Amino acid sequence: MKAHYDDTRQHILDTGKRIIAGKGFSCVGLTEILQTADVPKGSFYHYFKSKEQFGQALIEDYFACYLGRIDTLLTNPAYPARERLLRYWQQWVDTQCTGCADQKCLVVKLSGEVADLSEPMRLALRDGTEGVIRRLADCIAAGGEDGSLPALPPRETAETLYQLWLGASLLTKLHRTVTPLEQAMAATQRLLAPAPEPVAA
Repeated sequence: MKAHYDDTRQHILDTGKRIIAGKGFSCVGLTEILQTADVPKGSFYHYFKSKEQFGQALIEDYFACYLGRIDTLLTNPAYPARERLLRYWQQWVDTQCTGCADQKCLVVKLSGEVADLSEPMRLALRDGTEGVIRRLADCIAAGGEDGSLPALPPRETAETLYQLWLGASLLTKLHRTVTPLEQAMAATQRLLAPAPEPVAA
């Protein structure tokens, strides 16, 4: 007897995410996902018209959860904006480090693979990353207001940092060492150095 799931669609997405995070999108067939999820093929096609539509929904679901988590982190009033940003990047180190059993970040895992494979999936990744950059920019702007950061162009700084960390994550995967992420953190700390104290007259 098959198990009952309160939300079969979400169960399929969660199962697919775990498998695709480890193997990539193209290497995973629907049969593997459905056997692991223990749901019939008819259930899959009830929710998704194709594997491509499933991939798009998977990315959208990933970002919905991810953006919710970073909203909590980047808007926490208990810490100045600079500390909130550094906590975010430290969390990135903790989840992308060498020794992690799978790739936690679907942006790192899928961007290169699906950008030329599927336009709907590319757009879902683009829109999701835009959401991340926008939240980083808002936090950088807040740092200028609360005095924890120097006057920085929020959007440009957010894009630079996000690009830095995506590249460092790819190099960490390639070299199987946490060094690129440590270097990204050092560069981030320099870029986000607190505004100097005014010199007394």
